[in-house]
Amino acid sequence: PYMFRDKAHTFSVFDSEIGESLLLKGEKFRLRGLTFYDAGSRSFYMKEAPIKSPADLVGKKIRVQKSNMAVAMVNNLGGSPTPISWGELYTALQQGVVDGAENNPPSFYTSKHYEVCKFYSLDEHTAVPDVLLIGTDTWSRLNDEQKEWIKKAVKVSTIAQRKLWADSEKESIAAVKKAGVQVFYPEKKPFEEQTKDILKLFDGNEEMKSLITAIKNQQ
Repeated sequence: PYMFRDKAHTFSVFDSEIGESLLLKGEKFRLRGLTFYDAGSRSFYMKEAPIKSPADLVGKKIRVQKSNMAVAMVNNLGGSPTPISWGELYTALQQGVVDGAENNPPSFYTSKHYEVCKFYSLDEHTAVPDVLLIGTDTWSRLNDEQKEWIKKAVKVSTIAQRKLWADSEKESIAAVKKAGVQVFYPEKKPFEEQTKDILKLFDGNEEMKSLITAIKNQQ
């Protein structure tokens, strides 16, 4: 959580040697990453009351992805993380199985979760990009010129996608507000402070610690 300072820092990391090395990590699984597309930042949305500080999450059941990091984050903020599949979440919110969830604005809008949750707090705790992939077998069959064509097309698509995403975020926020959702912009520092100990999970992992330091130092 809060690994990236802002959108500019996020893109700087994605487009740097750090990002390039991460894109190539999947090659041992026969998948080569080509670029990071923007998928925004995830924020909390609730049924009964807004999240303005970590204290507002205490005792609240929050839907999370089946991810150790997501579970640890909500635990550190005092909430009760509840993994539920995306397809079942609308009904789970309706029935009170969970008190809220977290996701980016376009997903909040297109999922129609705003019909149930009328409080959206843009704390932007995590930024999880989408990755464009190509199979390593396919990549290896291309000649150098073809690889350059792909790389140039990818750069053009990345610029276009990030602009389209930014437009979609604005449209989504406007749409949910029109539907009666109250949107809040809480102070992020208290959330950041309360989740910083999560990095201790990597104390025994020198590779991850080095990566975290490199991301923080990226300008």
